[in-house]
Amino acid sequence: MSTINFTYLPGDGIGPEVGAAAIAVLHAVADKFGHTLKAEQHLVGGAAIDAGLKPLPDESYQSAKRTGAILLGAVGGPKWDHLKGEERPELGSLLPLRKRLNLYANIRPCKPYPALIERAPLKRERLEGTDFVVIRELTGGIYFGKKGRDERGAFDECRYTEAEVERIAVKAFDLATTRRKKVTSVDKSNVLETSRLWRETVIKVAKNYPDVELEHLLVDAMTMHMLTRAQDFDVILTENMFGDILTDEASVLCGSMGVIPSASLSYGRPSKGVVGMYEPIHGSAPDIADQGKANPIAMILSAAWMLRLSFGLSAESEAIERAVEAALEGGHVTGDLGGSLSTQDVGDWIADHVISKQ
Repeated sequence: MSTINFTYLPGDGIGPEVGAAAIAVLHAVADKFGHTLKAEQHLVGGAAIDAGLKPLPDESYQSAKRTGAILLGAVGGPKWDHLKGEERPELGSLLPLRKRLNLYANIRPCKPYPALIERAPLKRERLEGTDFVVIRELTGGIYFGKKGRDERGAFDECRYTEAEVERIAVKAFDLATTRRKKVTSVDKSNVLETSRLWRETVIKVAKNYPDVELEHLLVDAMTMHMLTRAQDFDVILTENMFGDILTDEASVLCGSMGVIPSASLSYGRPSKGVVGMYEPIHGSAPDIADQGKANPIAMILSAAWMLRLSFGLSAESEAIERAVEAALEGGHVTGDLGGSLSTQDVGDWIADHVISKQ
């Protein structure tokens, strides 16, 4: 028995809806396994702006820093597109959270569920057997470089240090040792100096992992190979912007963006797991907000990852993942996956399954 104390940031658009479904599942887990659930709920993004606050209010950040485990819904939307720079929900909340909490490693899985393969746009033979993880560097590169405008145009600086590349490469190789022992490093070293540093550093790190195969691919080629030979990949390692693009491309292999969780991780904590922020890869989808149409599965799986990685609760995490598989196989899903349940109904069904199954 333990206290599951985390920071809950519902955010904008469908964030509060998918978040409520995930919270229902977490309550079911806490009841079944005898834990105490303590969710510290705070505003972030556009919701904070609408309340007259900064996109990342101080109390929201302090809670995240204190708990070291953050469950995030979604941030942003067209409503706030007129704002500039760090006044915008995404730039003013997500990037500062990642940087200030040192969440340098973003992890996104790609393993199509059998029940969803027919919903993917690719042929079955392109998808069956696919099981890879993308490790994306999250606190460096062009998103965090110097930005500006002058009378002639605009610029965004892309910069990486050897230390930044080394630590994310170590994370990828460590993960590969627990899987199929292959790392595919993606860069643009034929053009970019940062990519040449990236490749050189990854090669150095690889020398410490003689049992792990290292493959290099240019990012433009990778966009093709990911769709034509997805089964060949195990751990894909790449920089911030390339990872942002490739992980969205990978989502089509899974049949729906609505079933893919993500974890943004820093280093571990004494007697606990890693510091991490957990969120679905989809956006705020304001066009379907407050209609009960949003698919909550990615958010629910993000909560499962939080239990495993930040609290060391593997059995609890597996209970959620088994319940999600049962929901998909039984068609207990929202309309985007061919079902008829509402967002909260899906969460309640998965919560009931967690309680009822051994």
